[in-house]
Amino acid sequence: MPLRIELKPNERLIINGALIRNGDRRSVFMIENQCKFLRESEIIFEADADTAAKRLCVTLQLIYLADNPAEADDLFVQQANQLLEAAPSMAPYILAIQDELSARQYHRAVKRGRDLVAYEQSLHAHLVHPDRGAQE
Repeated sequence: MPLRIELKPNERLIINGALIRNGDRRSVFMIENQCKFLRESEIIFEADADTAAKRLCVTLQLIYLADNPAEADDLFVQQANQLLEAAPSMAPYILAIQDELSARQYHRAVKRGRDLVAYEQSLHAHLVHPDRGAQE
């Protein structure tokens, strides 16, 4: 069954490593075979990776899009260990990512990475505004 993808004007998409930008109108197209793709909403560009969890997500994207995903495994392990050292509470998120990588479910690992970024943001928000948790 083909995958239907709608792109907003100027929205970007990576398909098998090629960065594609839509024109000035909404477009709809179908992917009819297996390929590796990331929608713009899923992409964290290296220049925007300003936290440890976001840098780990960039690595996960590389693993997902790579022809040989094992090449980036060492970098993932290094980054994951650094995150665990800094915030042991991230362990369930790192474990979920590792489980997806072990199962070769690389796109799911990218999605789990986004969960890690959200958790990291909640930790940061709690550190910056510790009284917010008590008010909500």
